[in-house]
Amino acid sequence: MTAAARFFCLTCLLAAALLGDRPAPAAPPVTSPKEFFGFNLGDDYCLANYRQLAAYWAKLERESDRLRVVCIGVTEEGRPQLMGIVTSPANHRNLARYQAIARRLALAEDVSEAEARKLAAEGKAVVWIDGGLHATEVLCAQMLMETLYQFLSRSDEETLRILDDVIILFVHANPDGHDLVADWYMREPDPKKRSLAGLPRLYQKYIGHDNNRDFYANTQAETRNMNRVLYQEWFPQIVYNHHQSGPPGTVLFCPPFRDPFNYNIDPLVINGIDAVGAAMMQRFLVEGKPGATVRSGARYSTWWNGGLRTTTYFHNMIGLLTETIGSPTPMQIPFNPALQLPRGDYLAPVAPQRWHFRQSVDYSVTANKAVLDYASRHREQLLYNIWLMGKNAIDRGNRDSWTITPKVVEAARAARAGAPPGRGVEEFNRLFRDPAKRDPRGYILPADQPDFLTATKFVNILLETGVKVHRARTDFEVAGKKYPAGSYVVKCAQAFRAHILDLFEPQDHPNDFAYPGAPPTAPYDIAGWTLAYQMGVQFDRLLDGFDGPFEEIKPPVLPPPGRVHDAEGAVGFFLSARTNDSFRAVNRLLAAGEEVRRLQKPFGEGAWAAGAERSETPGSGAEASKTPPRPPRTQPAGTFFITNRPTTLPLLKRIAFELGTDFQGSPVAPAGQAVVLRPTRVGLWDRYGGSMPSGWTRWLLERFEFPFRLVFPPELDAGGLREKFDVIILVDGAIGARGTAALRRLATNPPSGDQPPAEGGSISEENIPEEFRGRRGAITMTRTVPQLRKFLEEGGTILTIGSSTALGSQLRLPLANHLVVKEDGEERPLTREKFYIPGSVLRVRVNPAHPLAWGLGEEVDVMFQSSPVFRLPEGSEANGLRRVAWFDSKTPLRSGWAWGQEHLEGGVAIAEAKVGRGTLVLFGPEILFRAQPHGTFKFLFNGIVQAGVKE
Repeated sequence: MTAAARFFCLTCLLAAALLGDRPAPAAPPVTSPKEFFGFNLGDDYCLANYRQLAAYWAKLERESDRLRVVCIGVTEEGRPQLMGIVTSPANHRNLARYQAIARRLALAEDVSEAEARKLAAEGKAVVWIDGGLHATEVLCAQMLMETLYQFLSRSDEETLRILDDVIILFVHANPDGHDLVADWYMREPDPKKRSLAGLPRLYQKYIGHDNNRDFYANTQAETRNMNRVLYQEWFPQIVYNHHQSGPPGTVLFCPPFRDPFNYNIDPLVINGIDAVGAAMMQRFLVEGKPGATVRSGARYSTWWNGGLRTTTYFHNMIGLLTETIGSPTPMQIPFNPALQLPRGDYLAPVAPQRWHFRQSVDYSVTANKAVLDYASRHREQLLYNIWLMGKNAIDRGNRDSWTITPKVVEAARAARAGAPPGRGVEEFNRLFRDPAKRDPRGYILPADQPDFLTATKFVNILLETGVKVHRARTDFEVAGKKYPAGSYVVKCAQAFRAHILDLFEPQDHPNDFAYPGAPPTAPYDIAGWTLAYQMGVQFDRLLDGFDGPFEEIKPPVLPPPGRVHDAEGAVGFFLSARTNDSFRAVNRLLAAGEEVRRLQKPFGEGAWAAGAERSETPGSGAEASKTPPRPPRTQPAGTFFITNRPTTLPLLKRIAFELGTDFQGSPVAPAGQAVVLRPTRVGLWDRYGGSMPSGWTRWLLERFEFPFRLVFPPELDAGGLREKFDVIILVDGAIGARGTAALRRLATNPPSGDQPPAEGGSISEENIPEEFRGRRGAITMTRTVPQLRKFLEEGGTILTIGSSTALGSQLRLPLANHLVVKEDGEERPLTREKFYIPGSVLRVRVNPAHPLAWGLGEEVDVMFQSSPVFRLPEGSEANGLRRVAWFDSKTPLRSGWAWGQEHLEGGVAIAEAKVGRGTLVLFGPEILFRAQPHGTFKFLFNGIVQAGVKE
């Protein structure tokens, strides 16, 4: 080395040493929350709303080169949904490159190990932190603003290191609810009188608290916005979902989670959750913040797919949840002696004390910094691991593999009962490697299935959650079966294989008991949900590798255009009831003033002699009227017939193109076999504060274009219902819970945290905005039921779901509970130790000739959620009480957990009762559950349409 070179090196080293002694450069000054809002975030009795958040972030973006604010979409109420991207200025200049690296590593396609390590070394960890999903959990949105501000305003070593190593996505999860709740709290001028009680409607337009139940179904605008960021654009390695409130007597719950975990999830995800959870706990302890509990401290697990943080597991991402106490109105941590003794899942108890909102904000910021510090220190490992999990998923999808589930283990134990200890590989292969029970290499959804439009909706759900889907360009054959062009193909050799299996394959929840003889331990949320089953999608499982004339498709996939067949000379057009979207088409036709009839009995070959009408429409031709031909094929009962008028054909062509429904022209029209439909006047029950089942139903009715209006208990009590409505829908919860319905709520809503708020009943009527007045109250035996009986007797239809089927008993119908056991000569309800079915998919037998079941097959999968099951007396049909669907098997479970399922055999799931001139329908299962079970929507649709038959 030359003297000059040595001098240069020494100079550089000296400069570096001198610079190292200097403090880190200060961040450019940015406006503080106090300066902008007039109060600190977390001050007692103060909440900033979403409008203020948006304005504040816009100001901060102008002031700081660490922040970029982007709109990720529009909410259901039309607000922009914002995400703040925070990282170092240098990273911002190369943001597209780091985003591309995150994508390549997450999808793992054509990336070698050497390249993965190189990309991991170059890339930046991506961490998602959201707030405000459940808007009444007001801490979370305030925390989001405070954390973002701190990472823009601070220049300590840790902050700068995190900014260099990590790209933070600060996502607001529910702008509509944030404005609603914050404005409601702040409307009272006197701070001491401010309260969150009495919120007049759901804090998400349709589904309120259930917005955290939508992430694999992807129905709501906010969900779709966030899923696109997660699974199509940014692919974060860590997703942190904030909630409120913590278990009573503690400050917060944080990971790790309790068992069981879903066997489809890569174990590196579970290990990653545990590692990040340990980092969070350590930081709480180091900072002297006691009160954090884990695992058994709450009921959260990693079994369920569908929540914001849980769907991430099936995409190889580390999903985190915390539940933290706090309120802008100071609160009290209660004294519970049992929580003052430390244990492994609660290391540092917190003393009872008065608690202020800012303390909760500080705890949340600490948790965020723990996660971000972990991501910074383990940046390369996180990036490499997400690639490794993706690669492992692709490898498993390309070879023979087996998934070991609880039932597989139970079968092996039974097979080895009384045998000596295991005898090695041969026995293992016999019990766990049956070639017929391999995991599928892929799935084919045939284009010729009865409701291909619903199959297309299912495919869009897969695409929008990052799954790769192909479509056949031409006819093809696989494993000896021929498939038509347009069929969809989902291969399992992809990074998100776990998500594919979880939506196609049945869940097998373990029998979960604290000890032998104990009641079942309730799962968090539901136990089984297989979306392909719920949606009634027909598919084939392929156990061997296959290929064909396939092309990859991108979202959104439009419905395949329908056609109007044989229009020339047609007097009308048949429309099948087997397709859900046919009901949407009928609603459009009725709204346009077209004549729509519905077959009450089959019509077709041989039906001409029974009174088919001849064509007399202009242009049909004289010869056609002389010798009318037969209809081309038999049309089953429930089929719609649209009379051909001058306005009809252009409208049908437009509907066929937009919705994908097919219309079949006919030269003859049914006569006595068909009745004329009219637009049905629908009343949908709701309550003050909003009902989530009602909100889901409202969303569904809007999507299928059923006209309706909401009806609240005071209007039901006032009577005169038959003058206003043809049909009234009473969803689950409209009538008070009893028996198994109470178990249902316990199964789906944990006793602490992440649960919907109760309706505020103490607020006075004059303090309620005028548009929400007159809504409070409940359905009662004394005031409401007599009016509902009168409505039925005068010819109305009432459709009840879940707990609201209790109306049948309140009307003194001869219904009995099927789920009973005889003891000492008396019938008693089955105890939870003997019968327990949380949310799971079961199969029922259906009478397809019944008008409620038109368009359905002889069997259908239903969502059963500790649902009522009926027993009808002998001879009930003669008295107008008929079964529509029932359990005909001792093993109806399709997906989930059904302890004591044999007790269901012979029980009635759906029944119809005649009351006077009207009809009461009892849907025991959740036929509309969170807008997911498209396979049972027809039960409701048929009930509505039949109520519109002209008398």
